[in-house]
Amino acid sequence: MSQLTILRRYAQKANPTTLPASVLFMHTDTSLTIFDAFPKSIFHFLVLPRIVAPLTVSDLASLRTLLQCDKTHSLELLRKLAADAKSVSTMIEDEMMNRYGFKWKIWTGFHAVPSMEHLHLHVMSADLCSPAMKKKKHYNSFHPKLGFFLSLDDVLSWYEAEPTYFGTMSKLKPSQYEPLLKEDLSCWRCGEELKNMPKLKAHLQEEWDVEAKREKARLQNKRRRAPDDPPSGGT
Repeated sequence: MSQLTILRRYAQKANPTTLPASVLFMHTDTSLTIFDAFPKSIFHFLVLPRIVAPLTVSDLASLRTLLQCDKTHSLELLRKLAADAKSVSTMIEDEMMNRYGFKWKIWTGFHAVPSMEHLHLHVMSADLCSPAMKKKKHYNSFHPKLGFFLSLDDVLSWYEAEPTYFGTMSKLKPSQYEPLLKEDLSCWRCGEELKNMPKLKAHLQEEWDVEAKREKARLQNKRRRAPDDPPSGGT
């Protein structure tokens, strides 16, 4: 099975539960959520729309093809994906607390120019700390400030803008976005420039460790300040 079309094959399955447990995380009548095979953050999932009329396989090839469809239909689908992504985010937050004792931000968005066929929404923890993060183009594709990674909220906002703005943004021209993958490496948190991926990865891990220590201390202090028993009512 071609890796370029494997997501489409998943989305076309009449019964997603036949997928291996290592692939399928959850599914609904309109979508399925899978584990990213090469996660670029501590938590990283993909939400795929299933093929449901009136939208076709071709309509759902990418975000660009979806945005060329009837706006009512495309907006409805994006809103459904947003609802499913919210459910996934809630489960990620629960697991964050179970594993690490604190929660941190979650990103939800699309690549402007995807590397695989079939629309897929990334739902991932905001850290970009992962052994699978090996190449500059991978990192830059998720850097939240470069512009290649389009947040779902931003895409939804295009529908509320002037039609000419929607028309311009929805073209998603590769010539506009692909050069962003070649930008110099910089920390998405503090902006510090790093010379290579090993230095960047070490820096990102240090930044995350600092955040973890700070948040755990904050929660511990909050628990210490909380009274042992709630105040009783008085007359």
